[in-house]
Amino acid sequence: MTHQTAADDPDRLQPPGAHLLALEWRAPLELMASLALWPLLRRGARGDGHPVIVFPGLASPDSTTGLLRRFLSERGYAPHRWEQGFNLGPRPGVLDACLQHVVDVQRAAGRKVSLIGWSLGGVYARELAKLAPDSVRCVITLGSPFSGHPKASNAWRLYEIVSGQRAGDQVNEQLRQPPPVPTTSIYSRSDGVVNWQCSIQTEGPMAENIEVHASHAGLGVNAAALYAIGDRLAQAEGAWRPFERSGVRQWIYGRAPRR
Repeated sequence: MTHQTAADDPDRLQPPGAHLLALEWRAPLELMASLALWPLLRRGARGDGHPVIVFPGLASPDSTTGLLRRFLSERGYAPHRWEQGFNLGPRPGVLDACLQHVVDVQRAAGRKVSLIGWSLGGVYARELAKLAPDSVRCVITLGSPFSGHPKASNAWRLYEIVSGQRAGDQVNEQLRQPPPVPTTSIYSRSDGVVNWQCSIQTEGPMAENIEVHASHAGLGVNAAALYAIGDRLAQAEGAWRPFERSGVRQWIYGRAPRR
């Protein structure tokens, strides 16, 4: 299995079609499925107590990441909100405040911080890891549009409305560059908001992609995504390895993409 990445022809990528957008109604079902599978999710690898900051998606507040943070807490991590209210885009001062938050959490804990970002929140997480690599342990993104054309998403008009900024008319090469820390992109081919190819990064020694079957709105509550997050965070610092798909996992996540 090979991935066609946005780098192949990023300007030709289009937003997901109406049929995929209509499938976003699955999110509540994904939430209920995760709650039903909670006893199994709790049996995953335990964390080592390091801090994790979770960034919400576009036009969303911290409350939307509540289940994810609950999962992290029960797995033995110290989850933190992003503490910037509704995510209205990278308005003046927002990224500076986020960067200070990352540094403050890292200093208070005396340990590096893992960053998890849902959709636009994942773009923040990647950029913050580039700005403060010595403070960041790893980055995990959920359906984040860091590659490909800015308008290859059904949310670009909402972005312009809430942020007061233009979505852009060309690919942002800076956003496509991976952080200098272990980075995992979790994506879904049936994402109805972001073209899935915009969430694919070039795989390497510290960069990977994990496919799950989920809606965009459900990525932060999807059982397969939660399990993958727990697996990635449980790795010892400095001993990162790509996601293992052997055994039962291959039926849920498929085979590892060929490099």
